[in-house]
Amino acid sequence: MNVLLLDDEPLEIEQLEYLLQCEFPSWNLFKASDASQAHFIHLNNEIDLAFLDINLPGKSGLEFGEELRQSNKDIEIIMVTACQDFSYAQQSIRIGVVDYLTKPVIESELLKILSKYKEHQYSHNYSTLIQCSLKAIHEKYAEKISLSDIANKVHANPTYLSRKFHEEVGLSFSEYLIQYRIHMAKRFLITTPKWTIADVAENSGFSSQNYFSTLFRKIEGVSPTEFREKERSK
Repeated sequence: MNVLLLDDEPLEIEQLEYLLQCEFPSWNLFKASDASQAHFIHLNNEIDLAFLDINLPGKSGLEFGEELRQSNKDIEIIMVTACQDFSYAQQSIRIGVVDYLTKPVIESELLKILSKYKEHQYSHNYSTLIQCSLKAIHEKYAEKISLSDIANKVHANPTYLSRKFHEEVGLSFSEYLIQYRIHMAKRFLITTPKWTIADVAENSGFSSQNYFSTLFRKIEGVSPTEFREKERSK
């Protein structure tokens, strides 16, 4: 699933990117700050879903959305705006916008709108075997799971699953599992401030706080505590 994020406010686009990555880690996200950048991305990638800010420098999100619709009738468009203007709503309906988000984006509202896309998060041109494997990982990441456990759940030979997983996903099973656990840990660090780092590590599927903290710093460049403090200060 290729998703375009068009917004001229860096913090807004960063927040949207973070929320989408946590919920849909297999989606490809493309970011643009104006219609010109977005047009270039669209020319070089087949975009399935677009989040478009209405008020942009130069061409508005609505104008760009109309161009998108003319070139790709199957693309789905969600408008993101701080404006409550009926004329914008009328224009949005005219170009076939599927939904509307107001700023600042609230996670629960975003996830409600995206609930219908859940079925797409495992597709990404993956085979049925890999789709089922990813779904199992996303459901059981907090548990002590192995490739053999997932292979057993999807009724596949572990060696065959390992090879297919790397071929299609581009990562080994263990690499993907770590990546997803770090995604969820980042989310927990922000959304559950009362949890200790040990709590975050345990609920993200890591065997120890020390291992989690070492791995987190290696991947993110900061410790879990530093990451949490940085996010709080935004």
